[in-house]
Formats: sequence, structure tokens, C-alpha cells
Amino acid sequence: MSGFAQRQAPALLAAGVCIGALIALVFPLTVLVSRSFGDGTFTFSHYVAYFETPGLSRAFINTAILGLLTVVLVIPLAFAFAYALERTLIPGKDILSAIASGPLLVPSLLPALALVCLFGRQGLFAGLSGGDIYGLHGVLLADAVATFPHALIILRTALSAADGRLYEQAEILGAGPWRIFRAITLPGARHGLVAASLAVFALTITDIGAPVVLGRDFNVMSLVIYKQVLGQQHFELGAVAAILLIMPSAVAILLERLAARRQAAMRSASATPLKLQPHKFRDVFLLSLCAFLAGCILLLLVTCQGATLVRLWPYDLSLTGQYYAFDRYDGGGWQALFNSASLAVAVALCGTTIAFCGAYVSERLQGVELLRGLFARLALLPAAVPGLALGLSYVLFFDDPANPLHLLYGSVVLLLMADVTHYYTVAHMTAVSAVRSIDKQLESAALTLGRGPLSVLWRVIAPMSAPALVEIALYFFVNAMTTVSVVVFLYPPTFKLASVAVLNMEDAGDLAPAAAMGMMIFYVNLFARIAGQSLIANMRQLSAPSSKFVAVSA
Repeated sequence: MSGFAQRQAPALLAAGVCIGALIALVFPLTVLVSRSFGDGTFTFSHYVAYFETPGLSRAFINTAILGLLTVVLVIPLAFAFAYALERTLIPGKDILSAIASGPLLVPSLLPALALVCLFGRQGLFAGLSGGDIYGLHGVLLADAVATFPHALIILRTALSAADGRLYEQAEILGAGPWRIFRAITLPGARHGLVAASLAVFALTITDIGAPVVLGRDFNVMSLVIYKQVLGQQHFELGAVAAILLIMPSAVAILLERLAARRQAAMRSASATPLKLQPHKFRDVFLLSLCAFLAGCILLLLVTCQGATLVRLWPYDLSLTGQYYAFDRYDGGGWQALFNSASLAVAVALCGTTIAFCGAYVSERLQGVELLRGLFARLALLPAAVPGLALGLSYVLFFDDPANPLHLLYGSVVLLLMADVTHYYTVAHMTAVSAVRSIDKQLESAALTLGRGPLSVLWRVIAPMSAPALVEIALYFFVNAMTTVSVVVFLYPPTFKLASVAVLNMEDAGDLAPAAAMGMMIFYVNLFARIAGQSLIANMRQLSAPSSKFVAVSA
């Protein structure tokens, strides 16, 4: 690369990621906001019409109630589970953790389908529920299962960062376990509790899977958008509902960031690890609770798998494979699963590359401070945009014939762009953490040897960040396989997706085939997760010598 090209490369890279963010997020959202206020005129008439429609206004209240109840149900259970994994000596932690993460690997419709198979009118335990699993309580249980692992991950991270000195000093002063818990543990995990609560609330109010399967007369905002756009082609009312969904999500992100800043000031660089001590009653109680919760999650997965292998659940339990003949059902057949896997691989590769370059731009690139600051802020924006809102904004923006980018509408490229954009923020923050952990002296040494910024990026920083990059790729892959909301408005008829196939088959009344497709998504994600974790483990074993080699060879 010539000297001129090396000098211009940083500016071009920074400009490229900023332009990409504008096209993939800012411009579509601008159109969405514009359509919610009127097509070409600024008026609140669409908002007034929305709230004057009884069913639509009720959906807004239902959504808020559902979100709050899910937080109240999930957070205490997830905190107890996380506390057991991080602060006790109970056995079987790896198994319990693996089972608890199971809902991350399936579409949000699958827990709802499992509840139908267990407690629906023809469910295995219909006598216990009277077959009445539909409505608020059914959606609440399904969303609780779907959001539980998200809260668990956040709370485990919060509880793992403990300063052992505080606990030692409290014991010396004679504080009992309960007082130590109230005075040290809870305040130390405050940011995690806030972040987990906001994450559960945001995930619940934007979920479409559980309400579609179990909602019946319990209407929520996600269903409003789905029905207004696909069912009635009312894009303006759909845009209003989308904006109403974005507002609480944006507030949640803002509150989480404020809580993170306050928590950061409480950390100490000289903290010592916490020494775990056995406590018979506490450990037995928490182990029993964790085993019960893990058993419930495992029961749902086993139920879905069992319902797909018998002729008529739960009356005729003779084995059959008929529900895996996907070509017989409205969903796209086995090709839909292949399409989803192919798209997920592309999303993982492209998303990881973009997240890594974006993190490098926002953290290490010199001479482009204005673009760095702009992109650092844009990178956090996708977290506040629900999938349905993003998908609808893409329809309104890219389906306009006057838009030069109209040629992307109805293409696989648009699906790729939507998936990467929707899940970008978490990937970006992970990449930022990896880039920050690398000593800047390595770059200075490489630049002294005549290497340009891009050469340093690919030959020094990328190899040393490899484990984090694999984690980011897995994150993109799994979410691209399971997402419904962001792609349900965008997939072309010639490129059907497995997650949408689950939705379509359930809508047609084919519950067993829908569960079968959902379980195939689970197995694909499980294989990818196991392979990815094995690769990460091997990378970390070789990290010390490889880091030295990379630094010298650059």
C-alpha cells in the first residue's frame, strides 16, 4: 500500500462505518418517524387515531403490564440462580448453566408451543390448567422462559465482580450473612439488577412469538404492528405503534447507561477475589431452586422434541417422523433451514468484521476524532430499536421507488443488513472491550517499524482479539437463526427462513411441525455453540505464545 493510501486509510475506514450506520439505521428510522406523523405533513392525527381506537389503546396498556409482570417474575429467580452459580459451592454448576441457556438457542415461539403441549386444551397436564393457558398468564410464562437466560447472563457478570476485602472486613466487624447480603451484595449488584430488569422489560414488550401463540384476546403492541402491516397494510398506524415501542426501549438504554456510570465509580483496581464458603442450608435451598428451574426449562425442550416424534400428542404416542417432512407444510421445507443457516453464517462473518472495524474506529483510530465520536454514539442506537420497528422502517425506506437503494428491497442483502444492524450494539461493546484490553504500545512499535494502521489492525489487534471475535460471531449466528421480528416483513418469497416458518406453521395450526422446525433450529445453534466454545478454549490455551509471535511478526 502506498504512503498516500496508508495516510488516507483511517479517514476512509471511519467515513465508511459512519455512512454504513446512516444507511442501515438513521435514514430508515427517520422515514419511520416521518410516516408516523403523516406522509409529507407534520400532524399527530395518526397518534390520535391510534389511542382513540379501543383495541389499539388497550394493547399499549397490556404491553406495559406484561413487561412489568415479567420483570417481577424473572429478576428474583434469575438473581437467585446467578447467586448460586457465582457465590456458592453447589455441585453441577456447568450443567445447570448449560440448561438455563437453552432458551437462547430457540425462537421465542418454542417455549410458547411447549406450554400449549403441556397445558393447552389437549396438553399433557390439561387437567391441572383446565386447558386455559391462553391470555396474559400464558404469555407471561412463555416470555419469562425466553428472557430468563438474558437476565441470568447480566446478573452473573454483576455478581462475579466482587471485592473479597469488603466481605472479610464485614465478618471481622461481626456482621451476619443477611446484613452482609443487604449492605454489600445487593449494592454491588445494583447495576446488574437495573440492567437485567430493563433488558427483560425491553425483550418482553418487543417479543412477537409468545403473543402470537398464546395471546388470543390479549393484544400487545408487537401484534398490533404485525397485524397492521401484514394484515391490513396500515403502515401509518404500524409506524405509530413502532415509535411507541421504541420510546420505552430508548429510556431503558439511557437508564442502564446512567446506572453503569454510577457503578463504575464503585469499582477498585486493587480488589481481591471473594473466597466462597460452604453454607449447608443456603446451598441446599439454592441447589433445589436451580434444579427446579433447570428442570422446567428442560421439560419444555423435551416436550417440544417429544411432540414432534409421536403421531398425536399426548393421545397416540407411537413414534413417527412425519412432522419432519417439512415440504408438506407451509413454511418453506428443509430449504428454509438451509437458508437460515446460510444467512446466519453470512451475518456472523459480516457482523463480526463490521463490529471489529467499528470498535477500532471508535477506540483507537487517530486523526478522525469527529467521525470517531459520531460513530461511537450511533453504535449504541440499535439497542433501543425493537426488531419489528427496524423491519418496518426498512420496508418504508427501501421500498420507495425514488430511493436509489430501492434495488436492495426484497433481496437477501437487506436481510443481512437488518440482522447485523439489529444485533450490532452488543457485538460492538464486546469488540470495544477486546480492543481496549490490548496494550497500545504494540501499535506504536508496529508503526515505528513502518506498518500502517490497517496492517496493525489485521496483523496485531485482530489475532490478539480472536477469542472475543469468535464470541461475537456466535452471538450473531445464534440470533440470526432465531430472530423472527426483524425479518418477518423483509424476507422474499423465494428465500424463506426457518424462524419465520415456525411462525407460519403455527399460524396454520400445524403445531407439531412448527415445534419440529424450532427444534432443528435448536440443534443447529447447539452444534455451532459447542464448536465455537471448543475453538475459543483452544485459542485461549495458545493465547500467550501467539500474542508474542503476532507482536514480533508485525
